[in-house]
Amino acid sequence: MTDLANTAVLGAGVIGSSWAALFLAAGRNVAVFDPADGAEAAVRAYVDEAWPTLAELGLIRDGAPGALRFCATAAEAVGGADFVQESVPERIALKHALYAEIEPRLKPGAIVASSASGLTLTEMQGGWADPARFVLGHPFNPPHLIPLVEVMGNDRTGEGVVEAAEAFYRAIGKVTIRVGREVPGHVANRLQAALWREAIHLVETGVATVEDVDTAVWAGPGLRWAAMGPTMLFHLGAGQGGLAEFCARYEDSFNTWWRDLGQPFLNDEIARKMVAGVEAEAGGGSPAALSAKRDAIITAMLKAGMAARG
Repeated sequence: MTDLANTAVLGAGVIGSSWAALFLAAGRNVAVFDPADGAEAAVRAYVDEAWPTLAELGLIRDGAPGALRFCATAAEAVGGADFVQESVPERIALKHALYAEIEPRLKPGAIVASSASGLTLTEMQGGWADPARFVLGHPFNPPHLIPLVEVMGNDRTGEGVVEAAEAFYRAIGKVTIRVGREVPGHVANRLQAALWREAIHLVETGVATVEDVDTAVWAGPGLRWAAMGPTMLFHLGAGQGGLAEFCARYEDSFNTWWRDLGQPFLNDEIARKMVAGVEAEAGGGSPAALSAKRDAIITAMLKAGMAARG
């Protein structure tokens, strides 16, 4: 059995279920806790649905998945676990109560990572007597499909714990980045927020419809972003001169665009306009059908990208 073979998933909503599927595919045993009615059936159904995609992406470890079991309490689930992924709802009191319950039951040396996107590591550490083995391990939805995990520790995190968490994630097929300073939203969510802010501004000011803004992304720069990040792409955008030449060439243009970017804030009126626009774009397609289409496209891109990268 592999290192950190026994895992626990606390909170089995969409994020937790996806983590459970990935851990199982990577040959880890998974203990799950979620108090919601029907949670076990929902997780098993999610795993069954995700399994063909995991197989297609080559993420099932030697055809020998781990074992999945459900536990009556969070304390029971973490007993014996080497790695715990916590994905309970983002209410700080709920998380603190959970940490207080599990901390005395943790195996010595076990790592606990939180999937939290809206809470900071410092806020969450307030629920621990000793947060040395606790880190941020923020995925992108769905974790079994999107490779990124943002990992963070701070001065209260034990030596080598962040590195061990990163190694675990990479071993199960993830791509990690290190968050070096605590900011709301971490890294990738802030990038998403910046793009969506301007998308809303373009719709609100009549420049384009919701559908046309979405199309401008997936049929334009989104294709490039699936291959490389924006700075590397701009490095390639000015030929042999690289990023230095790009900055010199487009400095005035970018400064003009940045000065003109909008500063909208979500409110009921803007939300209604965006909802109406996305419903028109969806054309009656259900969230389940649209999610399946999304996942099929992402899977195809991931396979193509893996082949291109060798």
